[in-house]
Amino acid sequence: MDLLTTTETADYLRLGERKLYELVAENKIPCSKVTGKWLFPRHELDRWVLSGLARPEGMIPPEPPPIVGGSQDDLLEWSLRQAGSGLASLTEGTGSGVARLLRGEVAAAAIHFHNEAAEPNVDAVRAMPRLHDAVLIGFARREQGLLLPPGNPRSLNSLVDVLESGAKMAVRQAGAGAHMLLNVLVARAGASQKELNRLEPPCLTGPDLAAAIRTGRADCGIATRAAARGAGLEFVSLAWENFDLLMRQRTYFQPSIQALVRFLAQDSFARRAEELTGYDTSSAGQIRFVN
Repeated sequence: MDLLTTTETADYLRLGERKLYELVAENKIPCSKVTGKWLFPRHELDRWVLSGLARPEGMIPPEPPPIVGGSQDDLLEWSLRQAGSGLASLTEGTGSGVARLLRGEVAAAAIHFHNEAAEPNVDAVRAMPRLHDAVLIGFARREQGLLLPPGNPRSLNSLVDVLESGAKMAVRQAGAGAHMLLNVLVARAGASQKELNRLEPPCLTGPDLAAAIRTGRADCGIATRAAARGAGLEFVSLAWENFDLLMRQRTYFQPSIQALVRFLAQDSFARRAEELTGYDTSSAGQIRFVN
C-alpha cells in the first residue's frame, strides 16, 4: 500500500497542512495513525477526491488554468486549436513548464528531457519529489537536428563540424529540451559548451532559433525538422525524442484534456503531422507513465 505522510498529502491535495489536520480531526479524510504519525493511503485519497468530497472550504482551487506550458511545438499549438479544447499555450521551455505545473499555474507541461536514460522523460518525472500523482501522455516522437542556411554553405554535417569550424551557433536557454540535447551531444563529442561559438542571448523558442539562422545572425542551431521546414532551412538529423504532455492525474480527466486526447486519435492529426514533417504519431494519446 502506498502511504503518504502529512506533508506529502497536503502537497498531493493542494491543501494547507492546518486544513488537513482539521479534516483528520473531523474524521472527514481517510487516514490512520501509525507509531504516532498520520499516514494517508493514496488510493483511498484518490477515491475521496473522485467522490466529490475533496472540495472542503479552504481548499486551494484544484483546477489549474486551462494552459499547456513547457516546450513550443507547431503541431501541438495547431492541435490545441483544432481540438476545440479551450487550452491556451505558454511556451517557455521544458524546465519552466514543469516549474509552472508544480505551482499549479498550468494544466499540463509539454516536455522533452534529454539525458543518458533509455526513457529520459519518464526518468525525469519519476525523480520529481513533488509530483506524486503524475501522468505522462504521449503526443509524438519528434526529429531534432541541426538547422542550417539553404545550401549548407559551411558544409556542417555534425556537431563535431560545428565545433571544429567555429561556426556561430544559436542556442536555447538553460532548461529547454534542445539545450539539454545539446549538452548530451557535446559531452559525447568529448567537448564542453564553452568551446561553442554561441550566439547571445539564447533563443527562447525553436522558431526564434530558426529566425536567427535565416537572417544570418547564426550559422546553425538545434531544433526540430518541422521548425527547419517552416523557415525554409536545411536540416541534418541528430536524434529522435519523445515529446510528451505531463500533468497531474486529476487533470487528465478534465474535459479540455480529454478533448485533446480524443483529437490525437483522428486522421486529421496524423495528416497534419505528416505535412509538418519530422513526427511519428504512433504513440499519440497513449498513457506512457503513471506515478
